[in-house]
Amino acid sequence: MEENKKEGRYSRIYKQLSDLVLKSNNSTARMATIIAVLHHKLDYFFWTGFYLIEDGEMTVNMYQGPVACQILEKDKGVCWAAFNQKKTFVVEDVHSFPNHIACDSRSNSEIVVPFKNKSGEIIGVLDVDSSERASFSEVDAKWLEKILELVYV
Repeated sequence: MEENKKEGRYSRIYKQLSDLVLKSNNSTARMATIIAVLHHKLDYFFWTGFYLIEDGEMTVNMYQGPVACQILEKDKGVCWAAFNQKKTFVVEDVHSFPNHIACDSRSNSEIVVPFKNKSGEIIGVLDVDSSERASFSEVDAKWLEKILELVYV
């Protein structure tokens, strides 16, 4: 998708999500709504979900798409890299990422955004996969980071 088209789509999605999620104070409901809207409004999103840290393990939480890995091997793959380095990762080709964890062989590119609680501590990640290579850009990173802030406003 062209970058200017992405900007417009994300702007509309952000407005829609703000109207939807800010009606509830329940963070789980907000997370579920964000995942559903993103997954169904952005056609290049193949798998969309949260991995949260529970007892030192990165465990799948709510998601949309094919069955996911339940627990990600510690310190391997894009999700752990984003968590450990505290930054968003945009990966054009997951097959060239060191120690990539392949939960579904149809995934070819990925974006992972650290997910913070109300205190600003990273408690997990938003993980989005695409079946196409090079689907994600800095536009996705900017907007997904902003959208995640809606969970704990």
